[in-house]
Order: sequence, then C-alpha cells, then structure tokens
Amino acid sequence: MAQHDEAVLPQEHRTTTVEQGRFCVARCTCGWRGPARRARSLARTDAEGHTGEG
Repeated sequence: MAQHDEAVLPQEHRTTTVEQGRFCVARCTCGWRGPARRARSLARTDAEGHTGEG
C-alpha cells in the first residue's frame, strides 16, 4: 500500500456581508455567522475579527 505525503492546507476563510431587511450579517465559508448589525461597517469589522485581518 503506497503512502501519500500530502500537505494539509488550513481551510481558507472567505467572508461576505449579506443584507437581511434593515440588517447586515457577516458570513464565512466555514459556516461562521456574525450578529445582525444595522451598520454595514460593523458587520465588516465582525468579519475582519473572524478572519484575523485588520
């Protein structure tokens, strides 16, 4: 049986913001979801905090 030496890459987090009525929510490809915010800038800040950017 052959042994495979494959590097396991960490899951890349890609965040987006989604409008839901008067609110905006940050979401990630990993399944994470931030709280509903009235300000888009706060939703973006939540997303940056999740990915470790900023």
